[in-house]
Amino acid sequence: MIILISNDDGIQSEGLHALVRAVSDLGQVWVVAPDREQSAVGHSITISEPIRYVDFELDGAFRTFAVNGSPADCVKLALSELLPEAPALVLSGINRGENTGISVIYSGTVSAATEGAINGIPAAAISVDSFSPTNYDAAAAVSRRTAELVMARGLPEGTLLNVNVPELPAEEIVGIKVVRQGRGRFKETFLKRTDQRGRIYYWMDGHKLPLDETDTDGIALLQGYVAITPIQFDLTHHAYLEELSEWATDFTLPRE
Repeated sequence: MIILISNDDGIQSEGLHALVRAVSDLGQVWVVAPDREQSAVGHSITISEPIRYVDFELDGAFRTFAVNGSPADCVKLALSELLPEAPALVLSGINRGENTGISVIYSGTVSAATEGAINGIPAAAISVDSFSPTNYDAAAAVSRRTAELVMARGLPEGTLLNVNVPELPAEEIVGIKVVRQGRGRFKETFLKRTDQRGRIYYWMDGHKLPLDETDTDGIALLQGYVAITPIQFDLTHHAYLEELSEWATDFTLPRE
C-alpha cells in the first residue's frame, strides 16, 4: 500500500520528517511536498507558471519529491503523474501551529488532505498546537494511530479528519475528543512600514480572539485534548436551501 504524505511547511520541515518516521512501516511512503514554506495558502493551485519538482532524500520514505507549488499542487501532481497507483491514504503534516476554527479554510495543511478526499482517497491533516514545537513525539504517535484506524475502517466519501494535538508530553494529554469545527479565529492587525524609497508596505500580524463556545476543536485543544474533527468540502448551507428557494423568483434576469 502506498501512503502519500505532504504538508505546507515545506520539505525541510521537522514535522514532516517526524510524520514519515511514524508511519514508515505501515506502507510504502511517498512524499510530495512544497520545496519551501507554503503556510496559509489555502487550496490555491498554480496555473500561471510551470510546476517543477526535484528528487529529495528523506529517511523512511520510498520516494520524495520537492515541488515548487502549493500543497494542493503537490497532491494533484502526485496522484496524476508521480505515483504508480492511487495511495491507500493521504496524510498532511505534522503542521506547526493548530488548524482549528476558521483557520481551516486558510490552511495549506488541511487543503493537501482535502485534495486527497476530493479524489476519493481517505485523508487526514495533523497539526501540533505550537508555532515552534520542541517535540513531535505525541503528535507522531497520534498520527500513526490515525493512519492505522483510517486504513482499517475507511472514511465516508468526501470526508477527511482534521487532527490537532496539544504540544504536551504524551502522558500529560488529557485524552481524545471528537468535536465539531468551531468559529475561533484570529483578529488581524497590519503593521505599517515605509521602505527606503518611501513606498508604504504592511506586515500582517494578529492575535487569537477569546473563544465563547463549547465542544469545539479549539476548546478541546485548550483543555489538553487531542481534537479530531471530520470535515468535508461541500460548503452548501443545506438547511437554508428550502427558504432561499421560496424567494428565489426575485432573482429575475433583465429582459429587453
